[in-house]
Amino acid sequence: MTIEIRTVRPDELRTYLDTALTAFLERPADLDAIVADVAGMWDLRRTWAAFEDGRPCGTFRSWSTELTVPGGRTVPGAAVAGVTVLPTHRRHGILRDMVGAEHAAARERGEVVGLLYASEYPIYGRFGYGMAVRQATWTLDTRTTAFHGEPAGTVELAAPDDTTRDALIGVFEAWRRMQPGEIRRRDFSWDFDLALRPEPWGDAWKGFVALHRDPNGAVDGYARYSPESHWERRQPRSRLRIDELHALTDAAYADLWRFLATVDLVATLRAERRSPSERLPWLLTNARAAAVEDVGDGLWVRLLDVPGALAARTYAGEGRIVLEVIDPEVAGGRLRVALDASPDGARCTPTADAPDLTVRVDALGAAYLGGARLRDAIRAGGAEEHRAGALAHVDRLFRTPDEPWCSTFF
Repeated sequence: MTIEIRTVRPDELRTYLDTALTAFLERPADLDAIVADVAGMWDLRRTWAAFEDGRPCGTFRSWSTELTVPGGRTVPGAAVAGVTVLPTHRRHGILRDMVGAEHAAARERGEVVGLLYASEYPIYGRFGYGMAVRQATWTLDTRTTAFHGEPAGTVELAAPDDTTRDALIGVFEAWRRMQPGEIRRRDFSWDFDLALRPEPWGDAWKGFVALHRDPNGAVDGYARYSPESHWERRQPRSRLRIDELHALTDAAYADLWRFLATVDLVATLRAERRSPSERLPWLLTNARAAAVEDVGDGLWVRLLDVPGALAARTYAGEGRIVLEVIDPEVAGGRLRVALDASPDGARCTPTADAPDLTVRVDALGAAYLGGARLRDAIRAGGAEEHRAGALAHVDRLFRTPDEPWCSTFF
């Protein structure tokens, strides 16, 4: 079997998509419409395939984004999606070769991190990705609770049009720069979110938008939601699916949840891909009315530029540590860096000094945003202390006051 790894040409998009959809067990109604749609959206310089005899047998693509890190800075990243290998071509190293090609290209582009959502948990640790951000589903029984306090602003319904789109983008852009773990979105994703663009992949969004305004009239929060009608014994028991809710202030956050919980005919709110550390229960007179479930892995992080990534964030204390990072993708399989950390910023440079701690790059990626304790992340592959207490020292430095969260699925 001779396999060629390269980016795809425009005339190969149809066979590329057919391969990817086959591996994901999907058969769309109109593949040609999907091909026409993605042709104007995807960067083919970042769209890789494994070819056998000129036909794709594996797919792998990415798009350019930014990741917000502890301290509020952003780093450039590659958001990876559409990773597949045909069932007839498994166990031939095809995925490893595609990963290697994209990671090398990402480093050339100056991207500091790789990011992805894993369809299957065991796959990506082998390629240096660590489970860095958790997500969860929250449900709220609106019939059994009220909210503390009174509204601090106003909520209005908005038509899903270009003006509303711009308002949502304004709030999200301000919010994502405050939220470690969140990423920059692609412009066209907002058009799909509001059904302003035809959706060839499936059903278009059909829902509502609520905007929150502060006492001065400025938009400082929004919610997108979709209804699911349901009646029991002639009583309304409908559910609202919270597609998205973001707010720039605690008051706006509380007001939006309060508004959604008091929509007529609704008995349940359900919000997926939220933070497990949601503040919702603390807003309620009956905290048991809010239940969290389906807690698990969300965003995975791969440090492509270890010094650049570690220098970009802030830390929970001050200290100097020399880390030896095991990374099969760097020369010699190991990289040694000196990290001078502080709550105000950091310096991180390659060094020849003796290491204090040796860790794998996937464990470092898991702990990078503060969502996982390094002492836990190392359990799969171990770590080696060259100085007593070094692991505990690094573990303390990487802690963050709040859990990271990424609301953007890709």
